[in-house]
Amino acid sequence: MEALVAKSNRDLRRERILQVAREVFFEEGYASASMSSIAARLGGSKGTLYNYFRSKEELFEAHIQDGCAKIAADAFNLPAEPTEVAPVLQRLGERYLSHVFSDWAIRTFRMLVAESRRSPELSRIFYETGPAVGLRRLEAFLERAKARSLIRADDCAQAANQFMALCRGNMHFQFVLNLSPQPTPEQISREVAAAVATFMAAYGSEKRG
Repeated sequence: MEALVAKSNRDLRRERILQVAREVFFEEGYASASMSSIAARLGGSKGTLYNYFRSKEELFEAHIQDGCAKIAADAFNLPAEPTEVAPVLQRLGERYLSHVFSDWAIRTFRMLVAESRRSPELSRIFYETGPAVGLRRLEAFLERAKARSLIRADDCAQAANQFMALCRGNMHFQFVLNLSPQPTPEQISREVAAAVATFMAAYGSEKRG
């Protein structure tokens, strides 16, 4: 029992560290943030911080992995035995875009773009932890749908990439550049519906979901 309490306390402390680190990264940028500034905001010593994370890079990696894992679990939890495709893609797209346009995702993305030349490893971690996981899950779903003759696709990996690109469209590009306001749920739903219609026109079979 004591071990469980200790583990719970450690998990809570780790979550608090990530929360504070997230604030510092967003306010100061990755390059300017330091373990000292994060420890100071936590109200503890750097030694305590290093007990959880060995470096700023490891802490930022945890920040990325934590956020991406939540997106993957929510948006890419796809049926193991599909009986339909279009409604599943609609739900996926709406959930995915709601995360893509979230404050966490946009600020993290902008920070990664700013740091990509100096720290390409951070971008690789983000891609492999986030987008690549979602694409693999969608590809696997499409393979299962294909096996049930719900879609026709020679290359399900390519089809998955194309669907996600259709969902983001120009709306995400404009928002990242501060050229348009954050889309409403209704706008997201319409954007995804258009993406699903285009996808199904290209890959749907006579036995459509």
